[in-house]
Order: sequence, then C-alpha cells, then structure tokens
Amino acid sequence: MLLAALLLTSTAITPVEVAAMPAERPAAASELLDSTQARELRREAPERKQQALDAEWMLDAAASAPPADLAKRLAADPRLVDRLLIAPPPAVAVAAWWEGLTAGSRAVLLAGAPHVVGNLDGIPYAARDLANHVALERSVERLQRELTAAGRSARAGIQQRLDALSAVERALGEPNANPRRSLIALQVPDEGEPTAAIALGDLDRADFVSYLVPGMFFGVRTQLVQWTDTAARLYDEQRSWLRVLAEADTNAGRQDVATIAWIGYQTPDLLNVGALDLAREGSAALSRSILGLQTVRADREPHVSVLAHSYGSTAALMALSNGECAVDALALVGSPGGEAASVEDLAVARGNVFVGEAVWDPIPNSSFFGADPGASGFGARVMSVAGGIDAITNEKLDPSSGHNAYFEPGTESLRNLALIGIGRGGLVTDGTPQDAMRTLALVREGRA
Repeated sequence: MLLAALLLTSTAITPVEVAAMPAERPAAASELLDSTQARELRREAPERKQQALDAEWMLDAAASAPPADLAKRLAADPRLVDRLLIAPPPAVAVAAWWEGLTAGSRAVLLAGAPHVVGNLDGIPYAARDLANHVALERSVERLQRELTAAGRSARAGIQQRLDALSAVERALGEPNANPRRSLIALQVPDEGEPTAAIALGDLDRADFVSYLVPGMFFGVRTQLVQWTDTAARLYDEQRSWLRVLAEADTNAGRQDVATIAWIGYQTPDLLNVGALDLAREGSAALSRSILGLQTVRADREPHVSVLAHSYGSTAALMALSNGECAVDALALVGSPGGEAASVEDLAVARGNVFVGEAVWDPIPNSSFFGADPGASGFGARVMSVAGGIDAITNEKLDPSSGHNAYFEPGTESLRNLALIGIGRGGLVTDGTPQDAMRTLALVREGRA
C-alpha cells in the first residue's frame, strides 16, 4: 500500500504521470557505465519507477488534504512523507506543488515534517532554512534523549551524530552574521553522519553562485565549520573582485555573490575511497541541488559555478557528464580524474573548465578514477596555483603546495577560483607570460 494513501481525504487523487520523471539515468550516462553497472541499473528500474510514483502521488496527496487533516496525520507519524526524500521528485514538480499549497498547508508541513521541507529542491530557500533550523533543534533533542537511554555499544554513534549537529550550529554562527548564513540542507540519518549545506549570501538574489564540493575526509562533524569558513573567504574574495572590476566595467551594474559550503554526500575515508559508490551518490545529490537552484531562480538564473576538490571533483565530473545538470563554469583542483573523457563530454557553458594542480600533490595526474582532467588532451584550461604577482592589484600571491592548500587565503589558487566563480575566466592566470597581459584593459575592452 502506498504511503500516500494515508494522506488521502475522501476526494480521489489521480497520480501524476511518471513518464516525465527521470526515473532512469539519461542515455548519455549509460554509455559511460560498464556492463555490470548497466545491468544493476536495469534491475533497479522497476523499484525506482515505483518510488517515483509514490513521491509524485505524495505531493498530490499533501496538496489535497485539508490542513487540519494533514496535521493530524503528521502528528501521528512524523515520517509519513519521508518517501519524498527517498526518490525526490523533480525540482520543477516540487516548485509547482509548493506554489499551489495554501498558507495553512505550508505551515503544517513546516511544523510537522521540517526535515522534508528543508531538503526538497524546488522549495524557496527561506522556507528551507526555517525548516532545517526546526529540524536541527528537534534532532538534537531527539538524539540527547536517545543518548540517555542508549546502551554502551550505541552511545558512540549517537554522540558522533550529536557532535555533527553541534558543528552545524557552530558553522551557522550568529543570526546576525554578515553575510547571512542559511541552512539549505540537513539530513540526519538513523545511522551514519549527517549531511548539510550552508549558503553564505542571498541565494534568491545573487548574480553569481559558487558550490564548494569537498573530497575525502570532509564530513560534517569534523570539517563543516572549516568548509563554511572557506566559503566565507571565497565570498569575500569574490565581492572584492566585483568592486575592483566595477571600476573598469561600467556596464556591469551592481552585482552580488553567494557561496555554498556543500557537504551533501557522505565523503569517503581510507576504507572506501577506492570505490565510486559515494561519488555516484554525491553526483546525484549535487545535480538535484543545482537543478533546484536553477528552478527557484528560473526567472533570473544566476551564473552557477562548481569548485570541486579531490574526490569531490570526481563526483562533479559525473554530475556534469551524465546529462543531469549544466553549469556555467567548473574548476577542478587536486583531481584524481573521472568518467568524462574530455571537456566536450561536460555540460559546462562555453567550455569553461579549469584545472589546478599544486606541487607535491600526489593526486593529480593519477587518473585513478578515469581520464586526467589536467592532461592536455582533456581540453581544460590551466589554472595556475604556483604563486606570483597579481597583474591587476600588484599584490603578492602565495603558491599552493600539497593536496589541501588550494583554498588558502592569499594564494593564486583562491584568487583564480574567485574569478571563475564570477564569470571572469579571461583573467584567470595560467603560469605563462600572457599573465602579465591579464589586466583591467581586457575588462574595459570586453575581452575578459
């Protein structure tokens, strides 16, 4: 019996056609899968179609139920609509559904199922932030109760999830923080580590949005605070560049940015980093998030960039090579490679793909997970991370060394990542003598 039936009122509800839903991977992706993976996907297809049907039907049911009836059912079973997160409907369907809800139904869902509202791509970010704050508070209270009642064997796992939620609270900072930090995603599983995404700036108005996608060892518990601080540095760097460039580009008008510290998937550790399972999960989650942003901002889409590090670059390459989403720019640093064979395989506007490789970083050029994006045949643009003097500001730029210094303040790497995120790829340095010519003159002439 479908869970949706529990929400039905006396009025019959007709399921939405499933044909429009991406229940199976696009054909372009299947060409990149080996025969074993392809067979597994075919076996999964009937179940995925059923999950898609359940999710679409659930949207209809929640929209049709009177608020009082919906509230009663959610109070009896708060996880009633969790199926929406198992196989999330397309963002466009979610957006249309949310728009059609009454204010009463929205309030009931925010109060009764905040963990669902906060993680459905296509719902406006203000509502998701509010819902996720409620879900965060309730999750902490629930885990504290569980910790008190738990036996010795279970306590460690519960405490780790509590520590992860404490990290979320610290990463969000004070309510009056500038820029404002919004909790746009938070999932707290019964086992394992939570996932989360924190946006800095106004996602509803920003002209430029940059996703920061991490790799191995970047879990919410140990790294979300640092990753959010990194997103804050990038935010400040991008706004600084917008002010500098506005002096040379009088046609640009007032522009603003938002950055997203995205840990929306379980990143690998030493025990599972050799497999691609988590990269596939990250790819699907990243695609949904990007499509959600582009749906919410359909009337004025921002320039969207993905800045991906290490194993996160493998997930990003999957997302942009399987036909699920498209972005305006992609930067890969410390990349072990991925499924795409060249820039031509990626859904990135105008081939805006950049690769940075630091000295003493053993991961680039390994081709561990597929084609090396730093190879000349891949077709990406070189992004220098070696340090030097900025031809525009005359400031000294520090080099990046090793695998984890690409986002450090004052580096040539962070400078270039910031410029990629605001659509100024023409000013990105590549370590050649041409860097001396990448000045504001190019901006005034409309060439950068």
